Amino acid sequence: MKHSLYLSSGFFSALLLLGCSHSSPAPTAPPTAQAQLVHSVAAQTPQILRMTGTVHAKETALISAQVPGHIRQVLVQAGDRVRAGQLLATLDDAAMQSTLGQATAAQTAVEKQQAAAQTNAQLAAGTLARYQLLKDEKSVTPQEFDEVEKRSQAAALQLQAFEAQSQGAKATVEGARTQLGYTALHAPFAGIVTARMADPGTLAAPGIPLLQIDRDGPLQVYTTVDESLIGTVRMGMKVPVSIEGVDTAELTGTVAEIVPAADPASRSFLVKLDLPAVNNLRAGIYATAGFPGAVKPTILAPQSAVVMRGSLACVYALDADGLAQLRYVTLGSRQGDQVEILSGLAAGEALVNNPGDRDLAGRRIEPVYGAQS
Repeated sequence: MKHSLYLSSGFFSALLLLGCSHSSPAPTAPPTAQAQLVHSVAAQTPQILRMTGTVHAKETALISAQVPGHIRQVLVQAGDRVRAGQLLATLDDAAMQSTLGQATAAQTAVEKQQAAAQTNAQLAAGTLARYQLLKDEKSVTPQEFDEVEKRSQAAALQLQAFEAQSQGAKATVEGARTQLGYTALHAPFAGIVTARMADPGTLAAPGIPLLQIDRDGPLQVYTTVDESLIGTVRMGMKVPVSIEGVDTAELTGTVAEIVPAADPASRSFLVKLDLPAVNNLRAGIYATAGFPGAVKPTILAPQSAVVMRGSLACVYALDADGLAQLRYVTLGSRQGDQVEILSGLAAGEALVNNPGDRDLAGRRIEPVYGAQS
Protein backbone atom coordinates (compact mmCIF):
# COMPACT_ATOMS: atom_id res chain seq x y z
CA MET A 1 0.00 0.00 0.00
CA LYS A 2 2.78 2.43 0.79
CA HIS A 3 4.45 1.69 -2.58
CA SER A 4 1.33 2.47 -4.54
CA LEU A 5 0.92 5.74 -2.60
CA TYR A 6 4.38 6.82 -3.52
CA LEU A 7 3.69 6.05 -7.20
CA SER A 8 0.58 8.17 -7.10
CA SER A 9 2.45 11.15 -5.61
CA GLY A 10 5.16 11.00 -8.31
CA PHE A 11 2.54 10.68 -11.02
CA PHE A 12 0.73 13.78 -9.84
CA SER A 13 3.98 15.71 -9.54
CA ALA A 14 4.81 14.88 -13.15
CA LEU A 15 1.38 16.05 -14.29
CA LEU A 16 1.82 19.29 -12.35
CA LEU A 17 5.17 20.00 -13.96
CA LEU A 18 3.78 19.24 -17.40
CA GLY A 19 0.89 21.63 -16.88
CA CYS A 20 3.20 24.44 -15.72
CA SER A 21 5.42 24.08 -18.77
CA HIS A 22 2.45 24.59 -21.14
CA SER A 23 1.16 27.75 -19.30
CA SER A 24 4.47 29.80 -19.68
CA PRO A 25 5.56 29.83 -23.36
CA ALA A 26 9.01 31.22 -24.31
CA PRO A 27 8.98 35.00 -25.32
CA THR A 28 9.16 35.76 -29.09
CA ALA A 29 11.84 38.08 -30.62
CA PRO A 30 10.66 41.59 -31.76
CA PRO A 31 10.32 42.17 -35.53
CA THR A 32 13.31 43.71 -37.29
CA ALA A 33 13.74 46.42 -39.95
CA GLN A 34 16.70 47.73 -41.85
CA ALA A 35 17.49 51.46 -41.88
CA GLN A 36 20.31 53.94 -41.98
CA LEU A 37 21.25 55.51 -38.68
CA VAL A 38 22.29 59.06 -37.87
CA HIS A 39 23.04 60.69 -34.52
CA SER A 40 22.08 63.82 -32.66
CA VAL A 41 25.02 65.97 -31.63
CA ALA A 42 25.74 68.70 -29.10
CA ALA A 43 26.80 72.05 -30.58
CA GLN A 44 27.46 75.66 -29.66
CA THR A 45 25.39 77.83 -31.98
CA PRO A 46 24.64 81.55 -31.99
CA GLN A 47 21.13 82.42 -30.98
CA ILE A 48 19.16 83.88 -33.90
CA LEU A 49 17.03 86.86 -32.87
CA ARG A 50 14.13 87.52 -35.22
CA MET A 51 13.43 91.19 -35.94
CA THR A 52 10.35 92.29 -37.84
CA GLY A 53 10.54 94.78 -40.67
CA THR A 54 8.97 96.04 -43.87
CA VAL A 55 10.10 95.90 -47.50
CA HIS A 56 10.83 99.34 -48.99
CA ALA A 57 12.10 100.65 -52.28
CA LYS A 58 15.68 101.92 -52.18
CA GLU A 59 14.44 105.26 -53.57
CA THR A 60 11.00 106.76 -53.03
CA ALA A 61 9.77 110.11 -54.36
CA LEU A 62 6.88 112.07 -52.88
CA ILE A 63 5.45 114.22 -55.68
CA SER A 64 4.08 117.56 -54.49
CA ALA A 65 3.31 120.89 -56.12
CA GLN A 66 5.87 123.70 -55.98
CA VAL A 67 3.23 126.38 -56.51
CA PRO A 68 -0.30 126.58 -55.09
CA GLY A 69 -3.17 125.83 -57.42
CA HIS A 70 -6.16 123.63 -58.05
CA ILE A 71 -5.44 120.23 -59.58
CA ARG A 72 -6.75 119.99 -63.12
CA GLN A 73 -5.77 116.38 -63.97
CA VAL A 74 -4.24 113.33 -62.27
CA LEU A 75 -3.16 111.02 -65.08
CA VAL A 76 -2.02 107.95 -63.09
CA GLN A 77 -3.43 105.52 -60.56
CA ALA A 78 -1.79 103.56 -57.75
CA GLY A 79 -0.08 100.53 -59.26
CA ASP A 80 0.66 102.19 -62.62
CA ARG A 81 4.19 101.94 -63.98
CA VAL A 82 5.68 105.22 -65.17
CA ARG A 83 8.76 106.18 -67.14
CA ALA A 84 11.19 108.96 -66.27
CA GLY A 85 9.77 112.35 -67.25
CA GLN A 86 6.21 111.10 -67.76
CA LEU A 87 3.47 113.66 -67.08
CA LEU A 88 1.66 112.70 -63.86
CA ALA A 89 -0.64 115.62 -63.04
CA THR A 90 -1.41 119.19 -64.05
CA LEU A 91 -2.55 122.26 -62.10
CA ASP A 92 -4.77 125.12 -63.22
CA ASP A 93 -2.34 127.46 -65.01
CA ALA A 94 -4.60 130.38 -65.97
CA ALA A 95 -2.94 132.76 -63.52
CA MET A 96 0.53 131.62 -64.59
CA GLN A 97 -0.34 132.09 -68.27
CA SER A 98 -1.55 135.62 -67.53
CA THR A 99 1.63 136.44 -65.64
CA LEU A 100 3.75 135.08 -68.48
CA GLY A 101 1.78 137.11 -71.02
CA GLN A 102 2.31 140.32 -69.05
CA ALA A 103 6.01 139.61 -68.64
CA THR A 104 6.39 138.86 -72.35
CA ALA A 105 4.60 142.09 -73.32
CA ALA A 106 6.81 144.10 -70.97
CA GLN A 107 9.90 142.48 -72.46
CA THR A 108 8.76 143.35 -75.98
CA ALA A 109 8.21 146.99 -75.01
CA VAL A 110 11.59 147.28 -73.37
CA GLU A 111 13.31 145.64 -76.35
CA LYS A 112 11.70 148.26 -78.66
CA GLN A 113 12.87 151.05 -76.39
CA GLN A 114 16.30 149.46 -76.33
CA ALA A 115 16.38 149.37 -80.12
CA ALA A 116 15.43 153.07 -80.33
CA ALA A 117 18.02 153.96 -77.73
CA GLN A 118 20.65 152.00 -79.61
CA THR A 119 19.81 153.92 -82.82
CA ASN A 120 19.94 157.21 -80.95
CA ALA A 121 23.26 156.28 -79.33
CA GLN A 122 24.76 155.29 -82.68
CA LEU A 123 23.60 158.57 -84.23
CA ALA A 124 24.98 160.57 -81.32
CA ALA A 125 28.30 158.74 -81.53
CA GLY A 126 28.53 159.44 -85.28
CA THR A 127 27.77 163.13 -84.74
CA LEU A 128 30.42 163.28 -82.03
CA ALA A 129 32.97 161.76 -84.40
CA ARG A 130 32.23 164.40 -87.06
CA TYR A 131 32.39 167.22 -84.52
CA GLN A 132 35.72 165.85 -83.32
CA LEU A 133 37.10 166.36 -86.85
CA LEU A 134 35.62 169.83 -87.00
CA LYS A 135 37.10 170.65 -83.63
CA ASP A 136 40.50 169.54 -84.84
CA GLU A 137 40.05 171.90 -87.79
CA LYS A 138 38.77 174.60 -85.40
CA SER A 139 35.56 174.84 -87.33
CA VAL A 140 33.31 174.59 -84.26
CA THR A 141 33.41 176.33 -80.94
CA PRO A 142 34.32 174.38 -77.80
CA GLN A 143 30.79 175.01 -76.50
CA GLU A 144 29.22 173.37 -79.56
CA PHE A 145 31.54 170.40 -79.27
CA ASP A 146 30.75 170.00 -75.55
CA GLU A 147 27.01 169.96 -76.27
CA VAL A 148 27.41 167.23 -78.88
CA GLU A 149 29.69 165.23 -76.59
CA LYS A 150 27.20 165.45 -73.70
CA ARG A 151 24.35 164.32 -75.95
CA SER A 152 26.42 161.32 -77.06
CA GLN A 153 27.20 160.39 -73.46
CA ALA A 154 23.53 160.72 -72.47
CA ALA A 155 22.46 158.51 -75.38
CA ALA A 156 25.01 155.87 -74.36
CA LEU A 157 23.78 155.96 -70.75
CA GLN A 158 20.19 155.69 -71.89
CA LEU A 159 21.11 152.67 -74.02
CA GLN A 160 22.78 151.02 -70.99
CA ALA A 161 19.66 151.66 -68.92
CA PHE A 162 17.40 150.04 -71.50
CA GLU A 163 19.82 147.11 -71.83
CA ALA A 164 19.56 146.57 -68.05
CA GLN A 165 15.76 146.84 -68.25
CA SER A 166 15.78 144.32 -71.09
CA GLN A 167 17.82 141.87 -69.02
CA GLY A 168 15.36 142.30 -66.14
CA ALA A 169 12.41 141.76 -68.47
CA LYS A 170 14.02 138.56 -69.81
CA ALA A 171 14.57 137.32 -66.27
CA THR A 172 10.93 138.06 -65.44
CA VAL A 173 9.79 136.09 -68.49
CA GLU A 174 12.04 133.16 -67.57
CA GLY A 175 10.69 133.23 -64.01
CA ALA A 176 7.11 133.25 -65.28
CA ARG A 177 7.91 130.33 -67.60
CA THR A 178 9.46 128.44 -64.69
CA GLN A 179 6.41 129.05 -62.53
CA LEU A 180 4.20 127.89 -65.40
CA GLY A 181 6.33 124.73 -65.68
CA TYR A 182 5.60 123.96 -62.04
CA THR A 183 1.94 123.41 -62.96
CA ALA A 184 2.93 120.19 -64.77
CA LEU A 185 4.21 117.42 -62.48
CA HIS A 186 6.51 114.79 -64.02
CA ALA A 187 7.99 111.50 -62.82
CA PRO A 188 11.58 111.97 -61.58
CA PHE A 189 12.50 108.38 -62.51
CA ALA A 190 11.03 105.15 -63.83
CA GLY A 191 9.07 103.21 -61.25
CA ILE A 192 5.65 102.33 -59.93
CA VAL A 193 3.01 104.60 -58.40
CA THR A 194 2.47 103.30 -54.87
CA ALA A 195 0.06 105.96 -53.58
CA ARG A 196 -2.30 108.60 -54.97
CA MET A 197 -3.35 111.17 -52.37
CA ALA A 198 -5.25 113.77 -54.43
CA ASP A 199 -7.92 114.06 -57.11
CA PRO A 200 -8.87 116.74 -59.65
CA GLY A 201 -10.31 119.85 -58.01
CA THR A 202 -8.19 119.51 -54.88
CA LEU A 203 -6.19 122.59 -53.91
CA ALA A 204 -2.51 121.68 -54.10
CA ALA A 205 -0.02 123.42 -51.84
CA PRO A 206 3.77 123.22 -51.73
CA GLY A 207 5.04 120.38 -49.54
CA ILE A 208 1.75 118.42 -49.47
CA PRO A 209 2.29 115.04 -51.24
CA LEU A 210 0.02 114.23 -54.16
CA LEU A 211 1.63 110.99 -55.41
CA GLN A 212 4.29 108.52 -54.27
CA ILE A 213 6.58 106.68 -56.69
CA ASP A 214 9.00 103.87 -55.90
CA ARG A 215 11.98 103.51 -58.22
CA ASP A 216 12.34 100.26 -60.17
CA GLY A 217 15.13 97.98 -59.01
CA PRO A 218 16.25 96.05 -55.92
CA LEU A 219 14.35 96.55 -52.68
CA GLN A 220 15.39 96.87 -49.04
CA VAL A 221 14.11 95.66 -45.68
CA TYR A 222 13.85 98.30 -42.96
CA THR A 223 14.13 96.69 -39.54
CA THR A 224 15.15 97.73 -36.04
CA VAL A 225 17.88 96.26 -33.85
CA ASP A 226 18.01 96.73 -30.09
CA GLU A 227 20.88 98.83 -28.75
CA SER A 228 22.25 95.79 -26.89
CA LEU A 229 22.85 94.01 -30.22
CA ILE A 230 23.80 96.85 -32.54
CA GLY A 231 27.49 96.28 -31.79
CA THR A 232 27.33 92.90 -33.55
CA VAL A 233 25.83 94.34 -36.74
CA ARG A 234 28.38 95.28 -39.41
CA MET A 235 28.16 96.82 -42.85
CA GLY A 236 28.03 94.08 -45.48
CA MET A 237 26.86 91.42 -42.99
CA LYS A 238 24.71 88.67 -44.51
CA VAL A 239 21.38 88.25 -42.70
CA PRO A 240 18.68 85.62 -43.38
CA VAL A 241 15.35 87.21 -44.29
CA SER A 242 11.97 85.46 -44.36
CA ILE A 243 9.13 86.95 -46.41
CA GLU A 244 5.77 85.25 -46.75
CA GLY A 245 4.17 85.05 -50.16
CA VAL A 246 7.34 85.11 -52.31
CA ASP A 247 8.79 82.34 -54.43
CA THR A 248 11.82 81.88 -52.16
CA ALA A 249 11.07 80.87 -48.57
CA GLU A 250 14.23 82.49 -47.19
CA LEU A 251 16.45 85.17 -48.70
CA THR A 252 19.82 86.58 -47.74
CA GLY A 253 19.90 90.30 -47.06
CA THR A 254 23.03 92.45 -46.88
CA VAL A 255 23.40 95.23 -44.32
CA ALA A 256 23.57 98.39 -46.45
CA GLU A 257 22.98 101.13 -43.88
CA ILE A 258 22.97 101.49 -40.09
CA VAL A 259 21.32 104.71 -38.97
CA PRO A 260 23.76 106.03 -36.34
CA ALA A 261 21.15 107.59 -34.03
CA ALA A 262 18.89 105.41 -31.86
CA ASP A 263 15.16 105.96 -31.50
CA PRO A 264 14.90 107.48 -28.00
CA ALA A 265 11.51 105.83 -27.40
CA SER A 266 12.42 102.22 -28.31
CA ARG A 267 16.22 102.42 -27.79
CA SER A 268 16.72 100.68 -31.12
CA PHE A 269 18.56 101.46 -34.36
CA LEU A 270 17.16 101.41 -37.88
CA VAL A 271 19.03 98.96 -40.13
CA LYS A 272 18.50 98.72 -43.90
CA LEU A 273 19.14 95.42 -45.70
CA ASP A 274 19.62 95.12 -49.46
CA LEU A 275 17.60 92.27 -50.99
CA PRO A 276 18.32 90.29 -54.17
CA ALA A 277 15.91 90.59 -57.08
CA VAL A 278 12.95 88.25 -56.47
CA ASN A 279 9.71 87.79 -58.39
CA ASN A 280 6.47 88.97 -56.74
CA LEU A 281 8.37 91.03 -54.17
CA ARG A 282 6.70 94.40 -53.55
CA ALA A 283 7.22 97.29 -51.19
CA GLY A 284 5.13 97.21 -48.03
CA ILE A 285 5.36 93.44 -47.49
CA TYR A 286 6.03 92.19 -43.94
CA ALA A 287 9.48 90.63 -43.44
CA THR A 288 11.51 89.01 -40.67
CA ALA A 289 15.31 89.29 -40.38
CA GLY A 290 17.46 87.03 -38.20
CA PHE A 291 20.42 88.65 -36.40
CA PRO A 292 22.98 86.57 -34.46
CA GLY A 293 22.79 86.83 -30.67
CA ALA A 294 24.69 85.13 -27.85
CA VAL A 295 26.16 81.63 -28.34
CA LYS A 296 24.20 78.90 -26.54
CA PRO A 297 24.52 75.10 -26.20
CA THR A 298 22.10 73.26 -28.50
CA ILE A 299 21.30 69.78 -29.75
CA LEU A 300 21.25 69.30 -33.51
CA ALA A 301 19.78 66.45 -35.51
CA PRO A 302 19.71 65.81 -39.25
CA GLN A 303 16.56 67.22 -40.82
CA SER A 304 16.21 63.93 -42.71
CA ALA A 305 15.55 62.07 -39.43
CA VAL A 306 12.50 64.20 -38.60
CA VAL A 307 9.05 63.05 -39.74
CA MET A 308 5.68 64.71 -39.26
CA ARG A 309 2.82 62.82 -37.69
CA GLY A 310 -0.06 65.18 -38.23
CA SER A 311 1.16 68.53 -36.96
CA LEU A 312 3.73 67.00 -34.60
CA ALA A 313 7.43 66.52 -35.32
CA CYS A 314 8.82 63.08 -34.44
CA VAL A 315 11.97 60.99 -34.67
CA TYR A 316 12.61 57.25 -34.30
CA ALA A 317 15.25 56.99 -31.56
CA LEU A 318 16.92 53.68 -30.63
CA ASP A 319 16.90 52.53 -27.01
CA ALA A 320 19.63 50.52 -25.30
CA ASP A 321 18.32 47.28 -26.88
CA GLY A 322 18.35 48.74 -30.40
CA LEU A 323 14.55 49.07 -30.54
CA ALA A 324 13.05 52.07 -32.31
CA GLN A 325 10.91 54.39 -30.22
CA LEU A 326 8.67 57.08 -31.71
CA ARG A 327 9.78 60.24 -29.93
CA TYR A 328 7.95 63.57 -30.20
CA VAL A 329 10.36 66.52 -30.40
CA THR A 330 10.19 70.31 -30.42
CA LEU A 331 12.07 71.91 -33.29
CA GLY A 332 13.99 75.18 -33.28
CA SER A 333 15.74 76.97 -36.13
CA ARG A 334 17.14 75.15 -39.11
CA GLN A 335 20.87 75.36 -39.82
CA GLY A 336 21.66 73.92 -43.23
CA ASP A 337 20.73 70.23 -43.23
CA GLN A 338 20.57 70.22 -39.42
CA VAL A 339 17.70 71.31 -37.21
CA GLU A 340 17.80 72.46 -33.60
CA ILE A 341 16.03 70.14 -31.12
CA LEU A 342 14.59 72.13 -28.23
CA SER A 343 13.15 69.16 -26.32
CA GLY A 344 12.57 65.42 -26.61
CA LEU A 345 16.08 64.32 -27.51
CA ALA A 346 19.53 64.12 -25.96
CA ALA A 347 22.91 64.46 -27.65
CA GLY A 348 24.45 61.27 -29.03
CA GLU A 349 21.22 59.33 -29.59
CA ALA A 350 20.95 57.07 -32.65
CA LEU A 351 18.12 58.02 -35.00
CA VAL A 352 16.55 56.35 -38.03
CA ASN A 353 17.41 58.31 -41.16
CA ASN A 354 14.64 58.92 -43.72
CA PRO A 355 12.00 56.76 -41.99
CA GLY A 356 9.33 57.91 -44.43
CA ASP A 357 5.85 56.50 -43.73
CA ARG A 358 7.09 53.26 -42.16
CA ASP A 359 5.86 52.37 -38.69
CA LEU A 360 9.09 51.39 -36.96
CA ALA A 361 7.99 51.70 -33.32
CA GLY A 362 9.07 48.62 -31.34
CA ARG A 363 11.13 47.14 -34.18
CA ARG A 364 14.75 46.15 -33.81
CA ILE A 365 16.75 48.25 -36.27
CA GLU A 366 19.49 46.56 -38.29
CA PRO A 367 21.85 49.33 -39.48
CA VAL A 368 22.34 49.70 -43.22
CA TYR A 369 25.45 51.44 -44.52
CA GLY A 370 25.54 53.47 -47.72
CA ALA A 371 22.61 54.93 -49.65
CA GLN A 372 19.22 53.58 -48.63
CA SER A 373 16.98 52.41 -51.44
